Amino acid sequence: MANVKTKWVCQSCGYETPKYMGKCPECSSWGSFVEETLSVSATKNAVQVADAGEASKITEVFVDKTIRLSTGFEEFDRVLGGGTVTGSVVLLAGDPGIGKSTLVLQTANSVAKADKKVLYICAEESAGQVKLRAERLGVNSDNIFIYSQTDLENIKAQIEKLSPDFLIIDSIQAIYDNGISSGAGSVSQIRECTNILTDIAKRKNITTIIIGHVTKDGNIAGPRVLEHMVDVVLSFEGDKYKTYRILRSIKNRFGSTTEIGIFNMCENGLKEISNPNELFISERSIAVTPGSTIIMANEGSRVLTAEIQALVGTTAYPAPRRVTNGIDYNRLLQILAVIEKRVGIKFNTADVYVNITGGIEIDEPAADLGIALAIITCAQDVVVSNDTIILGEIGLSGEIRKINNLEKRITEAQKLGFKKVIIPKNNLSDKNNYSVQIVEVERITDAIVAAVNPK
Repeated sequence: MANVKTKWVCQSCGYETPKYMGKCPECSSWGSFVEETLSVSATKNAVQVADAGEASKITEVFVDKTIRLSTGFEEFDRVLGGGTVTGSVVLLAGDPGIGKSTLVLQTANSVAKADKKVLYICAEESAGQVKLRAERLGVNSDNIFIYSQTDLENIKAQIEKLSPDFLIIDSIQAIYDNGISSGAGSVSQIRECTNILTDIAKRKNITTIIIGHVTKDGNIAGPRVLEHMVDVVLSFEGDKYKTYRILRSIKNRFGSTTEIGIFNMCENGLKEISNPNELFISERSIAVTPGSTIIMANEGSRVLTAEIQALVGTTAYPAPRRVTNGIDYNRLLQILAVIEKRVGIKFNTADVYVNITGGIEIDEPAADLGIALAIITCAQDVVVSNDTIILGEIGLSGEIRKINNLEKRITEAQKLGFKKVIIPKNNLSDKNNYSVQIVEVERITDAIVAAVNPK
C-alpha cells in the first residue's frame, strides 16, 4: 500500500504543520489552514531524475552573446534589463483584467516573428477564446502553438514533443499535479508545479513566463517561496478605470529593479508610451489652484514628471483624517510634523489629503518638498506657478537636504519647457549650464518664499 502523509498547510504563506491550528504562527492569518494528503509513493514515481552532468570551471563556461531576446516592447525590455534571458523564468502578476494575457500574447507574436517557437499553455481559457483575442490583437503566426490544458503531466509531454524556445503558462493557479491531493491553486500545487516547470526551463533553456494571480491585498497569490524560485518577478499595475498600465520589477536576477515600463491599453492591444511625462501632467489645468505642485521623480534610468495635489480642510471628526494616494502615509505624518514645528502652521483641526495624479507611486525622499509646498499653499490659499519644478528632501529640523540625479532631473525639466526649478542649496555644481532659472533653498521657509514669488 502507498505510504500516505497528511499535513495542514497555510494557504496564505505555505507554513506546514502536522495538526490544525487556528492562527498561522508565520503570517498571523486566521482560519487559513487546509488539510492536504500527499502520497509519498506517487510523488517519488512522478519525479524524474535528470542527467546530473559534471561540474565545470567558470572559465570554461560558454555564454551565448545572443542570450537575450527582445519582447518586441522597448518598455518591457527595459524592465527585464534588455530583454528576456534564455532559460529564465519570469513571474508576471497583476489584478484580474489588467492585461497580463494581452501583454504575453503580443510578446509571443514578436518572439515568433524572430523565428522562435512559442508554446502558449492556456489553463484558464479554451484555445478558441485565445484565438479570438489573438485576432483582435493581430497575432497570427505558425510559430505560436496553443495548448488548452491544466494537467502538468500532459503539459510536460507537450513540451517534450514541441521543444519550444518560449513557454507561456496562463496561469499557474490553474495547473495541477496528480501526485498532490490538494486542488489546483493551493499552496502545495503552486509550489510544486512551479518547481517542476522551473527545472524544465533550466534544463532545456526555455524562456518561460508564468502568469500569477494576486490576492485582495495586492500580493502575489501562493507562498512567498514562489518568488524565490523564479528569476524575475514583475507586477503589472494600473487603474481599471483608466487606460494606462505600469510594469514594475520586484525582483530581477539579470537587471535593475528600479525600472518601470508604461503602456496604454487600446482596442487592439497594449501600446508603449514613449513620453510618459506628457501623460501624467496632460490634465493639469492652466489656471493653477492652491495645493498643486510638480516634481521630477527618479524611476530607474528615466525621470517622470508628477503632479502632487493636496487638500486641507476643517475636520468634522475628533481626530483629523490623513489620507494619502501614491505616497507613504508615515512620510506624510513626518512632513506635517515638520511644517507645524518649523513653519508654524497647525493641522490639529484640519483634514489633510495628498494625491499623486496619474495613479503612480513615489517613495523617494526627493518628493518631500513638493508635498510640503502643496499642503502649505492649500492651507494658506496661495499658488505655485505651473512652470515651476520643486525638488528636495526635508530634514526634521526643517533643512532641505541634497538629492541624487539632480542634473538629470533639471535637464528633463528644461526639455519639457519648465522655467523655474527649486533645488537644495549646494546640490548643483554649476547652475550656468541650464537655461531654466535655478533657485537654491536651505530651509523649508526659504522654499515657501521662492515658490510663491513669481520672480
